[in-house]
Amino acid sequence: MTHPSSTGSRRLVVLGTGGTIAGSSPQAGANLGYTAGTVSVEALLGGFTAPEGFALHAEQIAQLDSKDMDTATWQALHERCEHWLAHDDVAGVVITHGTDTIEETAFFLHSVLSSPKPVVLACAMRPSTALMPDGPQNLRDALAVAATVDAAGVTVVCAGDIHDAVAVRKTHPYRLNAFGSGDTGPVGYMEEGQPRLLRPWPRRPSSEPVTVPGAGHWPRVEIVLSHAGASGTLIDTLVRERQNGVCGAVAGIVLGATGNASLHRDLEQAALRAQAVGIEVRVAARCNEGRLLPTPDASFPIMADLSPVKARIALMLALYRG
Repeated sequence: MTHPSSTGSRRLVVLGTGGTIAGSSPQAGANLGYTAGTVSVEALLGGFTAPEGFALHAEQIAQLDSKDMDTATWQALHERCEHWLAHDDVAGVVITHGTDTIEETAFFLHSVLSSPKPVVLACAMRPSTALMPDGPQNLRDALAVAATVDAAGVTVVCAGDIHDAVAVRKTHPYRLNAFGSGDTGPVGYMEEGQPRLLRPWPRRPSSEPVTVPGAGHWPRVEIVLSHAGASGTLIDTLVRERQNGVCGAVAGIVLGATGNASLHRDLEQAALRAQAVGIEVRVAARCNEGRLLPTPDASFPIMADLSPVKARIALMLALYRG
C-alpha cells in the first residue's frame, strides 16, 4: 500500500517482517518483556514523511520474532525484492527486521539478489511502545540511505551506523548500538540525515539471477563449535542419520573454529569421518574480528571472511546449486 502522505516521482518500498522494531508491550514504556512483531509496517510508517522526491510503498511480508526467522520468509523476501527492484521508478528497498538474525538475512540477500540497487535493513533494540524507542530514527536513517543517489548493495542501519551485509554482527544483547563490523568497521555513518561514507558501498558477488531453494529444498547444514573438551559425538550422530537414509539428513557441516581455524582433535577426526561419507565440511571463525589465514595442511575448506552463521548460508546455497 502506498503511504498516503507520500509524494514523489520515485518510490522506496518498505517490506515488513516484524521484530522488535514492530514490537509492543502492555506495560507502557517497558524495554523488556515485550512481544516482537505485533505492529504492522503501515503503522510503523505512520507520521513518516518520505525523503524529498519519493513516495513510500509498504508491504507486509511476515510478522515474526527474528529469532524464529525461516527459509520460507527468506524466499518471500528474495521474490519481493527482485520484483520491486526491477521497477524503474523504485530506487531501493527498506526491510524492517528483528536484530537477532538480521545479519543472516542481510547476508542471504547479499548472496542472491541481482539488482545493484540498495536494500537496507532497519531494526531496533527497543519496542515501539518504549518511552524512547529507537526504531523510528533507525527507519528514517534506512530510508535516507535507500534514497541516496549512488547507494548500492545490502546494508544494515542501526544507531547511526551503516554496516555491510558480509561484515555485520550483533555484538551486544541490549545496547542501542548493538552491531559491529569487526576490523573493517562500518561502511559509514549517518550525519544530519545523510550518509557519510568511509569506504565504498558493498557490491554483490554477481549480477546474474540466482535461483533460491523452494520450500523443502534447502540443504540441511548444521553448525558445530570447537571448544575445550569437544568431542565428535554430535557429528557422528549426523553421520549415522545420513548413512541410515533419514529424510532431511545433513548435507553439510560448518565448524566454528578457535584461533586461526584450529579444531579440537576429536572434533576434527569426526569431521573427517563425515567428509568421507559425502558430507561437505567447512571451517569458519569463532573470533569476531579479523579473518582466517588458510594453512597448506588444512583438512577442510576455510570460509576466511565469514562467521559460522554466514558460512552456513553460503554452504546451503552452494549445495543447492550443486
